[in-house]
Amino acid sequence: MTYEEALRYLDTFVNYEKRDGYDYERSFRLDRMRRLASEIGDPQKSFKSIHIAGTKGKGSTCAITYSILKEAGFKTGLYTSPHLISFRERIMINGELITEGDVARHISQIRPAVEKMGGEAPTLFEVCTVLAYLYFKEKAVDFAVFETGLGGRLDATNILAPLVACITPISYEHTDKLGNTLTSIASEKAGIIKDDSICVIAPQEKEALDAIVKICGQKRAKAILIGRDVKFEELKHDDSSEVFKVHGLVNEYPALTMSLLGAHQIVNAATAVGIVEALSMRGIRVGKDVVERGIACAKWPGRMEVAARRPLIVLDGAQNRASANALAIAVRRAFQYERLFLVLGVSGDKDIKGILDELLPLADEVFLTKATIKERAAEPERIRSFIPPDYKNIHITGTVAEAVDSARSFAGPEDLVLITGSLFVVGEAKQLRYE
Repeated sequence: MTYEEALRYLDTFVNYEKRDGYDYERSFRLDRMRRLASEIGDPQKSFKSIHIAGTKGKGSTCAITYSILKEAGFKTGLYTSPHLISFRERIMINGELITEGDVARHISQIRPAVEKMGGEAPTLFEVCTVLAYLYFKEKAVDFAVFETGLGGRLDATNILAPLVACITPISYEHTDKLGNTLTSIASEKAGIIKDDSICVIAPQEKEALDAIVKICGQKRAKAILIGRDVKFEELKHDDSSEVFKVHGLVNEYPALTMSLLGAHQIVNAATAVGIVEALSMRGIRVGKDVVERGIACAKWPGRMEVAARRPLIVLDGAQNRASANALAIAVRRAFQYERLFLVLGVSGDKDIKGILDELLPLADEVFLTKATIKERAAEPERIRSFIPPDYKNIHITGTVAEAVDSARSFAGPEDLVLITGSLFVVGEAKQLRYE
C-alpha cells in the first residue's frame, strides 16, 4: 500500500467521528477489539501506558503528560483523536508524527487480520488504535499516553493495562449514548479503571466524583484527587503564558510556567503532575526540574491557539457547554480587545444551545458556518434557530474559509476573531493564511 491507498482503505470503515444517530452498545464492542489485537499479536502488551478519559481537558492532559515524560528522557508515544489537519497527528513519538510509510506498512499488516474477522468488521477508530499499538511496539517506546475516543468502558483503547488511569472533568456530552446524568456519564468514563490500579481524578462535580470514587472502591484502585492530594494555585497570567504553583504528591513546584492559556489548563497541568508523580508508586520517579521543563514546553494545537495578532485570531476546539464556558472565561481573562467576532460551527450531535449560551454574550458579530464533514456538521441555519430572534448581528456562511474571511473583513486591528465550536472547524481554519 501507498499512504494514499492506506487512507482510502481506512475510509471504508465506519467512522463514528463523522456520524451520529447510532446505537452505542451495539456499535462499540471490546470483544471485537480484543480479537483484532489478538490476530496481530497483542502489541498493546509490549509497552507501559497511561490512559486518560473525560469530557473536558483529556487531550490537553495527555499532551502535558506526554511532554513531561518525553522531557524525562523516556521514548514516549502519544495517541489522540481526532486530528486537525493530517491523519498522522494522531500518532507520534517524541515530537515526530508517524511517517506516511509507517502508516501504509502497518495498515498492510492489519488488513489480513481484518479480513479474518469476516462480517465482524472493526470501526475506523478501532483500526487506528491497533495501528498505534503496532507502531509503538515496533518503535519500542518506554511509555505511551492514550486518549480515549468516546466514553471509556467500551472504547477501543480500553484493552490497555495502564500504569495510571486518569479521569478529567466530566460534564454533559453524548447523553444519548453515555446517559443523561453525570453519574452515568462518569461511570462510563471510569470504565477504564482496572483492578488494583491507580486512578488520578481531576476536580469534578460531586455527582461525578462520587461515581468515580465508588468504582475505584469496587476495583480496589487507589484514587488520587486533584485539589485534595495534589493542590494548585494560579499566580499570574498574560496573553502568552500561565504561571502557577503545584503542591504535588512528591514535590513542590512554586512557579510553573506554560504557554497553554486559561485557568482550565492549570487544572489540566496539575492533573498531569498528579499522573507523573503517581508513577512513583510504580517505582518510576520523575525529577522536579523535568516536570518544570515538560510543562514549559507542552503544546496542544487548536486550544486557545493564537494564529495571528492585529487583529487577534484565536482558535479553540470547544465543542460542548462546559468547554465553551471555560473558553469564554479564558478569552476574557487572557486578551484585551475592542470587539469580538465569533466564527462558530458545531457538530449536529452537540449541545448547540448550551454552546451558544456561553459564547453569544462575548460576541459583537456572529458568523455561522459548517465544516466540510457533512454527516455530522450542523447546518448554519439550524444553529441560527437556537439564537433569540432579536439578535441581529448574524451572518450565515457556507464554508469555514468564507466565515473567517468575512469576520476578518469586519475586524479592526484591536479586535478579536474567535474561531470555535468544533475541532473540525478549527482544523480547516488552521490551514488558512493569516498574513
